[in-house]
Amino acid sequence: MDKRLVFTPVDDTGHHARHPSIEEETTLSLEEETLDPQNWDEMRELAHRIVDDSINHVRDVRQRPIWQPMPDQVKATFAKSLPDDPTPLGQIYETLAENMLPYPMGNIHPRFWMWYMGSSNFTGALGDFLAAVLGSNLGGGNHAAALIDDQVVNWCKEMMGFPQSASGTLVSGGSMANLIGLAVARNVMAGCDLREHGLQALDKPLRYYASDQMHGCHQLAVETLGLGNAALKLIPTAADLTLDLGVLADAIRADREAGLNPACVIANAGTVNTGAIDDLEAIAAVCRREGLWFHVDGCIGALLAIAPGNKGRVAGIDKADSIALDPHKWLHAPFEVGCVLVRDAAKHLQTFTLTPEYLEQKERGVASGTWLHDYGLQTSRGFRALKVWMALQEHGATKFGRLIDQNIAQAQYLSEGIEENEALELAVPTNINIVCFRYNPGGLTTEELAAINTEIMLRLQENGTAALSDTTVHGAHCLRVAINNHRTQRRDLDLLIEEVTGLGQTLMIERSSSQAG
Repeated sequence: MDKRLVFTPVDDTGHHARHPSIEEETTLSLEEETLDPQNWDEMRELAHRIVDDSINHVRDVRQRPIWQPMPDQVKATFAKSLPDDPTPLGQIYETLAENMLPYPMGNIHPRFWMWYMGSSNFTGALGDFLAAVLGSNLGGGNHAAALIDDQVVNWCKEMMGFPQSASGTLVSGGSMANLIGLAVARNVMAGCDLREHGLQALDKPLRYYASDQMHGCHQLAVETLGLGNAALKLIPTAADLTLDLGVLADAIRADREAGLNPACVIANAGTVNTGAIDDLEAIAAVCRREGLWFHVDGCIGALLAIAPGNKGRVAGIDKADSIALDPHKWLHAPFEVGCVLVRDAAKHLQTFTLTPEYLEQKERGVASGTWLHDYGLQTSRGFRALKVWMALQEHGATKFGRLIDQNIAQAQYLSEGIEENEALELAVPTNINIVCFRYNPGGLTTEELAAINTEIMLRLQENGTAALSDTTVHGAHCLRVAINNHRTQRRDLDLLIEEVTGLGQTLMIERSSSQAG
């Protein structure tokens, strides 16, 4: 039996509303245009082909290069001028199949460890498709998509140990989530009505504190909030690259004595460089004692809270005033979806709510639902929640927690392999799932080591084997492997060690030949 979704609207008496027949619709639309297909059967056939190709693309991802450079003719395809005339959709898809699908960023590949981003999942992709078909604007209103958006935010609260009375909103990613959290902190800690009077009403300049390992989005946030980069005080880190609590306490005291207003501490639940996790319990205690807002940037590691073997690493995250987290990382949702949670829902709402006449809530009808845009900067909001909702329903939060534990175990496995290899060395002990190391056969200067490791990184990308990034730890250049990938297996890590060592040896031979010549 062919079971399909059928939308059967009812009138206000509860009876099914009558649809015009296909023949009537055709007659009515003779002189008017639409973007709907002229032939739905042809559209169905092409859509089935696209779905089949998409399944094959994900299923066979391990058999393809992780990345490959685009030939000039491919680049030229996407440099043509604006089309005025129509092109058959089948032809458009052929262009994409030939020029887009073979040249991805590569982050769904099991050996993509370059930047800290999730590896997506096919159920989430189907969720994005359904969300796009529905076409709903999640600014708010009384419709099912808004309830799903609320439910996903509530699930995020549960995962973080936040009370259900807290608020939250889904956003584009961690940068926006952090901006919203820091904006609420600014307005709460200002001591005046910033929305009405602006920053010129401040009695004392606000001061935010973060470790020198913070993500760059925080600098952009304080600048965007009008506070200026001078409002952000970077606190040196200890040997383990976590925020030095003694230096933090001294900085707060000195700023108060200098006439500043200490407002907020930004703690890292996983730094982007090494995955270092600040002492959240201790920072929460400092903030309570000093009367500061406690914000946690958990875009790297907040979801450790659901990992059965590692949740203790983020103990204290439930004490935060606001948390930024990224479902498109360790929940592997297709890009893009971030989330910010705020413990005090009233303070969150007061920072952003605005209700012009055209957005007034009604007692009945579409506008009788809550306005989700009141918790952020976007009035128009995409249906980001569905891909998260579907994947969590399919797998359950427990499985996602096990996958987090799996990535951390894989990072330890890689670290052990590096330590056993005489040509490789760890730059810093591995904390969670980020491994920093370098090829070092001995006898090379600091500059030569940086050059040879950079070349190893680029050749790994160009030959389609693996994608790593590089960074600086304790003043030393190194390679960085961020294992945030549910497709990674230990054999991939064995291959990485083999390839890095082999490329290093090849480069050393090339170097010797160059010097001899």
